[in-house]
Amino acid sequence: MPKAKITREEALAFHLEPTPGKFEITPSVPMTTQRDLSLAYSPGVAVPCEEIAANPELAYDYTNKGNLVAVISNGTAVLGLGNLGALGSKPVMEGKAVLFKRFADVNSIDIELDTEDPDAFCNAVRLMGPTFGGINLEDIKAPECFIIEQRLKEEMDIPVFHDDQHGTAVICAAGLINALHLSGKKIEDCRIVLNGAGAAGIACLELVKSMGAKQDNCIMCDTKGVIYQGRTEGMNQWKSAHAAQTDLRTLEEAMKGADVFLGVSAKGAVTQEMVMSMAEDPVIFAMANPDPEITPEEAHEVRPDAIVATGRSDYPNQVNNVLGFPYLFRGALDVHARAINDEMKIACAEALAELAREDVPDEVALAYGKNLTFGRDYIIPTPFDPRLIHRIPPAVAKAGMDTGAARRPIVDMEAYELSLKSRLDPTASILRGINARARANQARMIFAEGDDPRVLRAAVMYQRNGLGKALVVGREDDVKTKLNAAGLGDAARELEIINAANTRHLEVYKDFLYNRLQRKGHDEKDIHRLAARDRHVFAALMLAHGHGDGLITGATRKSAHVLERMNYVFDADAEHGAVGVTALLHNGRIVLIGDTLVQEWPDEHDLATIAERSADVARHLGLEPRVAFVSFSTFGYPVSERATKMHLAPKVLDARGVGFEYEGEMTVDVALNAQAQKAYPFSRLTGPANILIVPARHSASISTKLMQEMAGATVIGPILAGVDKSIQICSSVSTANDILNMAVLAACKVG
Repeated sequence: MPKAKITREEALAFHLEPTPGKFEITPSVPMTTQRDLSLAYSPGVAVPCEEIAANPELAYDYTNKGNLVAVISNGTAVLGLGNLGALGSKPVMEGKAVLFKRFADVNSIDIELDTEDPDAFCNAVRLMGPTFGGINLEDIKAPECFIIEQRLKEEMDIPVFHDDQHGTAVICAAGLINALHLSGKKIEDCRIVLNGAGAAGIACLELVKSMGAKQDNCIMCDTKGVIYQGRTEGMNQWKSAHAAQTDLRTLEEAMKGADVFLGVSAKGAVTQEMVMSMAEDPVIFAMANPDPEITPEEAHEVRPDAIVATGRSDYPNQVNNVLGFPYLFRGALDVHARAINDEMKIACAEALAELAREDVPDEVALAYGKNLTFGRDYIIPTPFDPRLIHRIPPAVAKAGMDTGAARRPIVDMEAYELSLKSRLDPTASILRGINARARANQARMIFAEGDDPRVLRAAVMYQRNGLGKALVVGREDDVKTKLNAAGLGDAARELEIINAANTRHLEVYKDFLYNRLQRKGHDEKDIHRLAARDRHVFAALMLAHGHGDGLITGATRKSAHVLERMNYVFDADAEHGAVGVTALLHNGRIVLIGDTLVQEWPDEHDLATIAERSADVARHLGLEPRVAFVSFSTFGYPVSERATKMHLAPKVLDARGVGFEYEGEMTVDVALNAQAQKAYPFSRLTGPANILIVPARHSASISTKLMQEMAGATVIGPILAGVDKSIQICSSVSTANDILNMAVLAACKVG
């Protein structure tokens, strides 16, 4: 499968649009009336101020302190880029802040301190302590990072956590627990070799020792060889703490008979000869980034019995810090912890290890395009496993409570787990899942409107993101000119540009079209004009003849016009059961609305078909369909002939014996609000609906556009369902990203 390629232009555009940076602050309370302002600020704000001054613990109740983490750096060791300085590190720190939000619903803000002086740094952070529930230190070079973290831990009464050290250590420990479980070894009996005596390496060794590894069974190496007792060259107090009583002097010597290798060093540091010399069932964690100390292929070539993990997402067993820090802080914040101690880190590692040993949910397998089962190629959970949010924080919180780090223990752990489940944004995992499936499918995607810069940018992104091959319908000189203007001139040779003048299939296309349209008032001249000059029809003919796997169109013309053109080539009309389904994503919820494209005034039988097609789309997206037929009346009141068909449609589904939940007719609030549903205990819906079937296309259009404009909902679609081939019609206001999303849906054959 091709690797995703991200260009400089794409990365800069991502950070520039729609607004500079990666997050913004939005109020969580109403701020519209004079009364709101009086409560939020003066005089109302005085009351919580006085309460907190009298009892500081109440800051967790009346402010955002209890769910706010600072990501703090001075930019002295940014990713693999070195010392870029405080300002140069800001995009990374913003990125870390949004990862906190995305994975654990922890609010986070980045702070870049313009100093390399540990004293000045510590003073600045310590003085900001009252603002935050926790401090995540990031990208600070060694040895200053050790000094800074140790001092702040002593001086502050909130968790201080240097992720480059302990995040890596926790995930490494989780993988090690499972690797040793598979090889039937005990940590206290293992000979462990670590290469790389920086921040992450030292933290890894400290954690495995606190889990039971013996001091003289652990050999730490740096660029000068083994760190042994009595060595003076290139030493510091942190290395000295791990100096072993040993005669071994080189990494090569240390590797002989070793059970475990942990690498946080450099590409190529480990040779196949070293791996061959290791003990039976060796465990190799080659975590150097971006290139490991030895690749899994090289290790397995000489030792098929090896269990290998790396820091990379394109190999199995990725040691990824995002499995740790969001959930460690989530658990620590929720018990108002004073610190994140070793016991909390070990609890996190053990919970991760336990999760990897369990059955993997279908949506995770779907997202990765393969079945994952516990074994040598799956010893660490994947970052997108939806169980992480409600499995890891409770383990961390419990360890915090057991060790006295918690200020406010959780009384009802079951209720806590339920509350964590509700924090997960289901739309993120759905979009992740369809992207992964698209990447696995490698569809040849036809982009019909190659004269539009948005479409061209989407086509380039589709191909460079490793989703498949982009086929662009357009004139070569025009496509090249527009790509140059968009700063993507080098992409012209990557795309396949097709038109009626350069295809050898035009006559076959025309024969096919003439057979379909000759009795519908079209002569041979009309057919030539349609096939050779109308890009929508030409692209549809390519798809019909298997010269592509999916088709994206509609960005330059109204959808009604495009659908009419599609019907020259396919049966994509109401009579043949075609349906348009739009997905609305808003505030962590996803709701599908049908029909938004094809059927103008459906009767009860059409409505039942729309429901079936919408349920298919929902399942493709990984949702369990719950359909509501919506109207202005609920279960027969008020009585109106306009609502009658909505009342009858469920009866049609009764007769068809479909396999999903449905109910109606009902108002939208009864469909979507669990509280409102309680008034109708006889309803067949077991929870809020995720599919709304509306009375007509005009009500569908009004609903989706109102949600988009007034509520800022993300709109995907309409998704064309019920047609033999995978066609998606964009709206004329689509951005390049919207068009790419539609291409991903087409690649997954959604609908």
